[in-house]
Amino acid sequence: MIEYRNLRVALLGAGSVGSQVARLLLENRDELAQRIGAGIELAGIAVRNVDAPRDVDIPRELFTTDALGLIESADIVVELMGGIEPAREYILAAITSGADVVTGNKALLATHGPELFTAAERVGAQLYYEAAAGGAIPIIRPLRESLAGDRVERILGIVNGTTNFILDRMDTDGDTFENALAVATELGYAEADPTADIEAYDAAQKAAILASLAFHTSFPVEAVHREGITTVTAAQVESAQKAGFVVKLLAICERHTDPTTGVEGVTARVHPALVDRRHPLAAVHDAKNAVFVQAEAAGDLMFYGAGAGGLETASAVLGDLVSAARRHVAGGPGVGESTQANVPILPIGTVVTRYQITLTVADRPGVLSQIAALFSDHGVSVEAVQQSVATARGQETDARTATLVIVTHEALESALAATVESVARHDAVERVVSVLRVEGETA
Repeated sequence: MIEYRNLRVALLGAGSVGSQVARLLLENRDELAQRIGAGIELAGIAVRNVDAPRDVDIPRELFTTDALGLIESADIVVELMGGIEPAREYILAAITSGADVVTGNKALLATHGPELFTAAERVGAQLYYEAAAGGAIPIIRPLRESLAGDRVERILGIVNGTTNFILDRMDTDGDTFENALAVATELGYAEADPTADIEAYDAAQKAAILASLAFHTSFPVEAVHREGITTVTAAQVESAQKAGFVVKLLAICERHTDPTTGVEGVTARVHPALVDRRHPLAAVHDAKNAVFVQAEAAGDLMFYGAGAGGLETASAVLGDLVSAARRHVAGGPGVGESTQANVPILPIGTVVTRYQITLTVADRPGVLSQIAALFSDHGVSVEAVQQSVATARGQETDARTATLVIVTHEALESALAATVESVARHDAVERVVSVLRVEGETA
């Protein structure tokens, strides 16, 4: 057997994930070498400050601020810096030098993925990114390789651990959004600035990546419909419990036909939704992730596991690193990207879904029938209505209001949205309390 030379790995970034990758590379180098057929040498770690405190004990001599110099001599570059720049510059430099790249940078891939993949294909380099969606869950490789010959119809999943932790706390412990966020921050699930998570930017980036893979079409993150969880209230969660639902932030990528044009296309959306408690996604607790894939031939598949965490995400990074190293040893081409299908991207208004709408209305004769007529005018059928009455005592008279919880049958998103707008303008409607879509129904 011919002995292969050691492969040099350049690591960019030593945060919670990068430091764990470095530790595992140093501690398990002999075992990894047996799996690869060649030795792995951690050539260095590029950071902004070599003296910054770190949770993991790593030899100081490995650190450098010269990222480009480190990249020049590397066979494989692992980018775990995050952000757009200088990560994009460094990855392009690595690809140009002929190195394979492993990254978990979802923001960069969602924004500049086509540019990076084209650059890699031009020089025969390989870009691996299992850690970019789902943390430790192996979802990228199944979509990229295992299901490449199948026709994926729909992806439905929880892809952000922070928001799932918050919504789970609200459901199981009765917390308010603010209290649940505070706990998530204290435990390290939420960043000091949680905007990317709670406003669903993180989940939208992952949805764009998953949609691009599933539908073999470049799907820009700007085309993902996005709604965060900051408006979800404890009252909504309690109401969902009574109706047999749980509130989850879902990423949904699906094929469907625009009923007005007959064009078949795809959509991607991220928003809070009501999930039937009998559905497996309802049992996804804490900071876990779960992704359902519905394919024409393979049927229904589910991927479940840790969606965040330095050590857990490092597992996905190391899996990609081993694959890249094996390719160096064995030779030959890697796995190319398949985004040439150019399937039309449809607006969210073409999606068929269901709404649960909660209204506060004046409690007077005929209001319910008037509201129902507005639904009918927009071609939306009402499945169920729950009503409760409250009395606000004034100085001379009692002002009575009613709360209506209306669940619709399936209808076009555009028709449902127009219905809500029309209802909000009705003089008997004091407030549209909440609008939630109903997804993940059980048979």
